[in-house]
Amino acid sequence: MGVTTSTTDSVPGRAEARLLETRAFAPSAAFAAQANVGPDVYSRAQADPVAFWEEAARRLDWHTPWHTAHTWAPPVEDPATGELSVPRATWFEGGRLNVAVNCVDRHVAAGRGAKVALHFEGEPGDRVTVTYADLQRRVAQAAHGLTSLGIGPGDRVVVYLPVLVETVVIALACARIGAVHSLVFGGFSAEAVRFRLEDTRARLLVTSDGQFRRGVPTPVKQNADDAAAGLDHVEHVLVLRRTGVDIPWTEGRDVWWHDVVETQPQVHEPEFFDAEHPLFVIYTSGTTGRPKGLVHTAGGYLTHAAWAHWAHFDAKPDDVHWCTADLAWVTAHTYEIYGPLANGLTQVIYEGTPDAPHRERHLEIIERYGVTVYYTAPTLIRTFMTWFGDTLPAGHDLSSIRLLGTVGEAINPEAWVWFRRSFGRDETPVVDTWWQSETGAAMVAPLPGVTVLKPGSATVSLPGIDAAVVDDDGRPVGPGRSGTLVVRRPWPGMARTVWGDPERYRDSYWRRFAGRGEHGGYYVAGDGATVDDDGYLWILGRLDDVVNVSGHRLSTIEIESALVAHPLVGEAGVTGVHDPVTGQAVAAFVVVNPAADPAADPDAAVDDVAAALRAAVAQAIGPVAKPRHVVVVPELPKTRSGKILRRLLAQLWDGQELGDTTSLQNPWAVAQVRDAVAAHRARTGSTTNPATTNPATTSPATTNPAATNPAATNPATPTLGGAQP
Repeated sequence: MGVTTSTTDSVPGRAEARLLETRAFAPSAAFAAQANVGPDVYSRAQADPVAFWEEAARRLDWHTPWHTAHTWAPPVEDPATGELSVPRATWFEGGRLNVAVNCVDRHVAAGRGAKVALHFEGEPGDRVTVTYADLQRRVAQAAHGLTSLGIGPGDRVVVYLPVLVETVVIALACARIGAVHSLVFGGFSAEAVRFRLEDTRARLLVTSDGQFRRGVPTPVKQNADDAAAGLDHVEHVLVLRRTGVDIPWTEGRDVWWHDVVETQPQVHEPEFFDAEHPLFVIYTSGTTGRPKGLVHTAGGYLTHAAWAHWAHFDAKPDDVHWCTADLAWVTAHTYEIYGPLANGLTQVIYEGTPDAPHRERHLEIIERYGVTVYYTAPTLIRTFMTWFGDTLPAGHDLSSIRLLGTVGEAINPEAWVWFRRSFGRDETPVVDTWWQSETGAAMVAPLPGVTVLKPGSATVSLPGIDAAVVDDDGRPVGPGRSGTLVVRRPWPGMARTVWGDPERYRDSYWRRFAGRGEHGGYYVAGDGATVDDDGYLWILGRLDDVVNVSGHRLSTIEIESALVAHPLVGEAGVTGVHDPVTGQAVAAFVVVNPAADPAADPDAAVDDVAAALRAAVAQAIGPVAKPRHVVVVPELPKTRSGKILRRLLAQLWDGQELGDTTSLQNPWAVAQVRDAVAAHRARTGSTTNPATTNPATTSPATTNPAATNPAATNPATPTLGGAQP
């Protein structure tokens, strides 16, 4: 869960609050006996990390072996100019491979062509089963199609598609011919797509006529046209027919998928590319500043992705793996495209939202395909908790599940335990993973046959990874203290640069601790964390997700965890808001659990909820962490990847300009929160100055969410995203 820290002069030598979680779950003897990875892997990786990663790389098929396993040039200050150099890493230099061959062809060549690669389920209920042999033919046709449009090695292709078989196919086809893909979430605006087209100077945009969203065909092509308008470097727009809606058409530029791709030969001779050849560019969400286009390379990324998936998900040949992320997020790149396919697994991909057409859709899909590994986000888990309560709806057989995983943000311990009990029969491992778009694959995660699990902790660094928590001087912190999460050693899956802006790569990730440690610099993750007495890492959230109340630095994640542990609360978002006396105050925005039974008098219910939650936080963490303000809302504003926008909550409370909200999946929540804040202040007689607000009150104005959003009777629910979308 986490700890709350205070200034060092207030509590000498220790953080003020205690680690809150004491439950622990050891691997069963049966699971440990069949696990892919045993405890000796840690010592082997520690003894020689480069040799360890070479061993992992040999799990792939290489056309030409590498001559240099690893080089690293850390950021170094020029004594003459004071300028810091741009760091540079290489892995498996001189080696040549084809990523698509590793993900498809080699499995067919090994006699596994009849094995299912993808079970696709569309939101309307259409289903397609694709074997590895089918996938090989489809990728071959798409590779020929790309070549026919003039796309070659190094050219950039922006892909603006929903979760479809064709999205996987076009990504693999780009990899096959050496083109660099950049996938964009299908719900993003034309402006977001245009930025990626301009930044990469893409020659091709791949899109669809439309997509299904909650049973309704939603147009997409017009957004694509707006994005590409006036961009001379975009030579073609390749359009997939998905919904059958009428679309605008630009002759000479626009071409149909079925004309360009499905008419091509079904056999394609692959080329082989250097390990450092760019594979894809993935953009950070850009909540502050311009989105950064992170460049991942073929050999190092695929080595890390394939090994991490095999190790921490204990991947077996008969697994049916379901990562619920949208394919545009890095989570899906690694755990829905490249990792599972490199390991030859069967996967489920689902186009729609979790409640379309009803809230049991995921349960049906798990049962229908016999899903064995289910990887999703804490936000969706908490949503399930509010939908289903203590017991899942009857009539669904989830006994196929043997392992669960979480990704995207720190998970509250109560949600972790609920997930294990409800989806995992109180027996399956829960693999809580910490990683980012920048890292390529998981960095901190348990090995399910080895690691003792603690709810709320991502546990320890994976073998070959050296994650640590350090203070402002780059020194490791002691147990119970918070600090900055860093990685002290290069690794194969690390992003090599920011597209077109290497200085930004240096400044964003390497400048702060340049020159530190054995390898001449630490990668700065931008997250805060702490360690416990066992060396387990507890992620506290982004470094700016900290509230400073009278010198006490409080983790929003920990306060949220204490709130969600209370039976009244389904979800919580905590942020720091302006206070003229203490500098900042804690504001908690909570979604009440529908199973809760508040008092008949709305005002009394509001007071009771606030008082109960403030008391719960005080007991769990300490009086200093009690929320000054508690506001009940029907929904929390979230990004398209399901992350709570705490920054937006603070802006709504403080009455600030909101800026860009295009990344919201539920834009109506903005008005709901704004109304709730206004009602809260009106009820308590406060002015726009938050300091005058009665700290123990909430807003009763949200008991009828349909009043502010007619769609609130079927509110938007999260689509999983990666660690950094």
